[in-house]
Amino acid sequence: MCLGIPGQIVEITDAPRQMAVAEVSGVRREVSLAPVAERPLTELLGEWVLIHVGFAMAVIDADEAAQTLIALHDLGEAQEALEAMAEGERAFADPASDGGDSA
Repeated sequence: MCLGIPGQIVEITDAPRQMAVAEVSGVRREVSLAPVAERPLTELLGEWVLIHVGFAMAVIDADEAAQTLIALHDLGEAQEALEAMAEGERAFADPASDGGDSA
């Protein structure tokens, strides 16, 4: 499974190489627009794209980007909750992990 993260194209940095800057949740990173360069690159400014390993894989609309960002945020919170539960179960299963020594 590959995971695409929504990012908004904010700057074309190297048109001949089809490179641009995308903003992903407040962080800017350079991405390749080659997979989505079916039109002039300047027309992609302001567009939302799904980014995977440094490549803009698909142009998406703003609603889809927002829904994906919410889902990714929720998945992150769920993962944190699962990790906290697992940590609690490990501590419960191993009484020696309470910091005291049994000698």
